[in-house]
Amino acid sequence: MEMSGEQLIPAPQQAVWEALNDPAVLKVCVPGCESIELIGENQYQVLMVARVGPVSAKFKGKLTLSDIKPPNSYAIAFEGQGGPAGFAKGGAQVRLSAGDGKTKLAYDVKASVGGKLAQIGSRLIDAAAKKVADDFFRNFNQKVGELHGKSG
Repeated sequence: MEMSGEQLIPAPQQAVWEALNDPAVLKVCVPGCESIELIGENQYQVLMVARVGPVSAKFKGKLTLSDIKPPNSYAIAFEGQGGPAGFAKGGAQVRLSAGDGKTKLAYDVKASVGGKLAQIGSRLIDAAAKKVADDFFRNFNQKVGELHGKSG
């Protein structure tokens, strides 16, 4: 599954960058996220519940940030185990650019699943992954906008 998109966030680039690196902000923006804890430099442990069609799975995984170029871009890698449901892994390239008091956040996401989840069918998986990504970026846009008193 691959997808890309962009959001225009009503906040300065530095503020958007800080929010992208704040576990508390990320936790409220990631759908189904139960916790995000810093476990090492640029590494987080994530607990989240994901639903794909008839399968609901609790994933415990690791999120690693790399290729960090503040306040412009970074890469995210995720690897998670969902018990009997299988596993998920993926990554995203996130880029920020400023303009007119707003920040454009562009992203490219790649994800794959294995185990029981992989048997569900790629269309359902793609739709679920797209929904999680869309919801995250919409939530993130709204949250950062609120933090800067310019909710859109």
